[in-house]
Amino acid sequence: MSSNVRAYNKASLFLLLLFTFVFSAGNLHADYKWNLPPGLPEPVIPQSNPMSVAKVELGRHLFYYKKLSLNGKMACATCHRQARAFTDGRVTAQGTTGEIHPRNTPSLGNVAYQPVLTWAQPKLTRLEEQLLIPLLGTQPVELGMAGKKKIIVRRLKRDPAYHSMFQAAFGDNKAVSLENMAKALASFQRRLITANSAYDREDLSLAAERGAKLFFGERLNCFRCHPAPFFTDSLTHVGLGFKEIAFHNTGLYNLAGKGAYPPKNTGLHAHTGQPEDMGRFRTPSLRNVAVTAPYMHDGSVPTLAQVIDIYAAGGRGPGRSNPHKSVFVSGFNLTSIEKSDLIAFLTSLTDETFLTDPRFSDPFTNPLK
Repeated sequence: MSSNVRAYNKASLFLLLLFTFVFSAGNLHADYKWNLPPGLPEPVIPQSNPMSVAKVELGRHLFYYKKLSLNGKMACATCHRQARAFTDGRVTAQGTTGEIHPRNTPSLGNVAYQPVLTWAQPKLTRLEEQLLIPLLGTQPVELGMAGKKKIIVRRLKRDPAYHSMFQAAFGDNKAVSLENMAKALASFQRRLITANSAYDREDLSLAAERGAKLFFGERLNCFRCHPAPFFTDSLTHVGLGFKEIAFHNTGLYNLAGKGAYPPKNTGLHAHTGQPEDMGRFRTPSLRNVAVTAPYMHDGSVPTLAQVIDIYAAGGRGPGRSNPHKSVFVSGFNLTSIEKSDLIAFLTSLTDETFLTDPRFSDPFTNPLK
């Protein structure tokens, strides 16, 4: 990066900080305006971490801040790229030290509505807690900052811009802390709302309309695990009586003919030890699914067409006979035209504004005006 570009970014960041501080000072707990898309309920927000404009903007900067990694090579955004609906396009994720992870990177779109986080951890329910896994975890190493909490805080305190942003967001001279960093990052991620696709605008092509009838029809039963408007059966929001949480075995594996999954990817079973939980994973949302390939918890399915083939067959290879497989993965017949229509409908769930919204972009290369 040239010195001119660095100077421009510093100047832009300073102006943003000044505006944010003036706007937020004395008004840290003002009601946050969601401006949600039509039809979406308000997310549930922890009382200990209310939303604010300053906090979301701080979280955005932290999300793209590579100094939160051991060697300064990765940020949260490295594995969660906006153009891919905050996934990374890899089969499975790779940490800052080069360690390959066992699971595919999930999208962060509408993560505010997810009652459980990651693919299969039933007790991980708060974004403020989830952050600590990629930041401090060792199995696998992601950002690689285990044992370096003080170094993280020191790096942030040494940067005058971040020091000011923390004060604007939390109103405290001791605001720079790991806890507040987690709160800001969680606030930014909760702001990643996506619901402005062709489907939402009721602007479907004829092929997508035919695909929608298949998707929501009894023959394919896609909607059983991917109901609208979130297209997942795990969700929570204001006004919902209870959290809806579901994990499913989709018949991808059946090792030794006994229902087993690969050792590093046994799903819910790894946390409960219950035999019936083998191979069960949280249902991912299908919003923006056309840009989040490859698919499944282990990224083992390259294309949407191949995903459909697996469900049409009632599982993959021996996985079709997995004793723990979901009753909804029973197979169906589909013509080539119907398959094309179904893909057209899934593609209609792409929210182009979400993939390009400057409010979610890298503030160091695209400062807000």
